[in-house]
Amino acid sequence: MRVGLALAGGGPLGAVYEVGALCALAEALPGLDLTALDGYVGVSAGGFIAAGLANGMTPRQLCTSFIENDGPHTDLIRPNLFFRPAVGEYACRLAALPGLLLQAVYGLLVQGRPLLAASERLGRALPTGLFSNAALQAQLARVFSAPGRSNDFRRLERRLVLVATDLDSGRAAPFGMPGWDHVPISQAVAASAALPGLFPPECINGHWYVDGALKKTLHASVLLDMGLDLMICLNPLVPFDASAGRSTHRLLGGATERIPHLVDGGLPLVLSQTFRSLIHSRVELGLKGYETSHPATDILLFEPDQRDPEMFLANTFGYSQRRVLAEHAYQHTRADLRSRRSVLRRTLARHGLALDEAVLDDPHRTLLRRRRRASALAGSRAGRTMRRLDEVLKDLQRALDAR
Repeated sequence: MRVGLALAGGGPLGAVYEVGALCALAEALPGLDLTALDGYVGVSAGGFIAAGLANGMTPRQLCTSFIENDGPHTDLIRPNLFFRPAVGEYACRLAALPGLLLQAVYGLLVQGRPLLAASERLGRALPTGLFSNAALQAQLARVFSAPGRSNDFRRLERRLVLVATDLDSGRAAPFGMPGWDHVPISQAVAASAALPGLFPPECINGHWYVDGALKKTLHASVLLDMGLDLMICLNPLVPFDASAGRSTHRLLGGATERIPHLVDGGLPLVLSQTFRSLIHSRVELGLKGYETSHPATDILLFEPDQRDPEMFLANTFGYSQRRVLAEHAYQHTRADLRSRRSVLRRTLARHGLALDEAVLDDPHRTLLRRRRRASALAGSRAGRTMRRLDEVLKDLQRALDAR
């Protein structure tokens, strides 16, 4: 049995979802050690999670360090590491402004260029990113350099690939593959997660790299070409199905605000839905292509429910509710496993794996030690019964469709 794991991006929210989902998968699949797979590929925020797993950090350890901010100080990934102002980038652009202003004035007064054309050059003074990843990169270097771990791709026992995009050529950069494995893992994570506009491009050996999601969402083919038997994929960003009839709402200081249509949420929700739709369409196309190009590999995809307003309305780059969202992702993944257990049993059995039915059906199992009393996850006994009935009906429908 050869198993690989592909993790897509999605900002800090994507990392929170993947940690919660991986914890649920680790419990439900006791025969599968997520720190000892044959290969890992990560894009953007998924690269940070993949690098941790490849270094032997269990999903629970990642949860302790990233979600709960507990445990050894060296392993903590605090939220403020992601939002340090890019002071160096600001200074560099500001220093270039006088020269650019003179060039614009010269073009306007001497060359007779239109005002708009002459002022285009001033766009070069705009920063390429708002936040610096230097502090995060330094902390990741410390985490991956702890005893038993490595910040060097070549010293890992398992294949790890972190994909970024070469800004000047538009080509994918598979850090960790032969010829790309001399770069420190911490720097490759930073390059893969350098979302344009938020983080400046990462310079490596004279080339500038940005978020790997610009090319593909999962980049699973780099592992599928290894001849894997089973590929597990996680994609945190899905479009929201507002037509499903469920009430959409957002928490505003404890209150709820109904949004009957996404357009009522203004530009942020419209842009979020657009971005998620583009990302998800590439996932669907990629999976169909993998089924054709690698028919011998079973592929299991886990992602949020498209009818779930909690994951859609959460701030993609926010941390204030990361504990709630991690618990939400954990419980949703458990429900997803239950609702398609009949199909999963057959797929997993081909690879010597089995679901732990007792763990899946335990209604009291949680991810975090403390759960908020106001959490909608707890619910009433009647609500839990109705949700379990819905899972059973979904499982039956999927089993019939598979037959």
